[in-house]
Amino acid sequence: MTASTASIPTFAPLTASSRMRSTGLVMAVASALAFSSSGPFIKPLLESGWSLGAALLVRMGVAGLILSPAFFAAIRRQPSFLKRHWRLLLGFALMPVLGCQLFFFSAMQRMPVAIALLIQYLAPVMLVAFVWLRTRRKPSALVLWGSGVAVVGLVLVVDISGASFDLIGTLLALAAAVCVCVYFVISERAGDDLPPLALAAGGLLAGAAMMGVLCLVGIMPFHAPAVSVVLAGVEVPWFVPLLWVAGVATTLGYALGVMAVPRVGARVASFVGLSEVLFALGFAWIFLAEVPAPIQFAGGALILAGVVLVKLDDLRRAPTPSIPAPAVPLP
Repeated sequence: MTASTASIPTFAPLTASSRMRSTGLVMAVASALAFSSSGPFIKPLLESGWSLGAALLVRMGVAGLILSPAFFAAIRRQPSFLKRHWRLLLGFALMPVLGCQLFFFSAMQRMPVAIALLIQYLAPVMLVAFVWLRTRRKPSALVLWGSGVAVVGLVLVVDISGASFDLIGTLLALAAAVCVCVYFVISERAGDDLPPLALAAGGLLAGAAMMGVLCLVGIMPFHAPAVSVVLAGVEVPWFVPLLWVAGVATTLGYALGVMAVPRVGARVASFVGLSEVLFALGFAWIFLAEVPAPIQFAGGALILAGVVLVKLDDLRRAPTPSIPAPAVPLP
């Protein structure tokens, strides 16, 4: 009697690509968590007399110095590193590091913070539209639904009731959103040739140098009084929130972010970045006693639903390796 074979279905173990994507997703969430703590810690300093230029200069400078070993290591390994990548490094410094913060805080001075946040966090939707226009390929239904659900969630999370329209403020917030898009696009190009940490360090150091020039010539005011601020009901000296923002929030935010984007892709990473809004609500609740409204929790759930839809599309498009099952002889 001839023996035939049949395939027994087996569960394929996680491939290196799957593990890399999972790690990237965790990094993206951790980056959003780190970034989200900046606002609640910087806000009391600005309200106590610190100028925006002083806070941003220390924030970028300290973070750049902490990450600088990766930058100089890349230069030692590749003597032509600066010559080959100076455009990306300069672009990263000008837009994701310096431009995003300047545009956003400038918009915040002309319009409610919630509106500025809402416009800036339209960046993931802008990325979807940009790819659609560039490739002339319509996004999948999952991506379109995810974008719509996430935007509705954003509207609910940020309180825009009674807000008035300001053209200049809107343009500034849109410029900040474009800078966020550039952050994800440039970060996606990081790899072995352009190490992510070297990209982050170079951008932060160059951004700090530019901010130093702006402060030196008087374009950006520089005021850094030795004040005390209240966090979580405790009075602390000025350097406590500043060291947290520079040494933890900014350093980890950029470091984990630029490592996550090449692993999960710019689109998924940008939608995961929306969780920064939710984490910021939590930090403001803990440290500034700003209790979120119930509708904001509902908005947070919608943001997470939008992220899940976009991630499901990413999983659907990812190639699934087939592992041949052992042949089992049948009588």
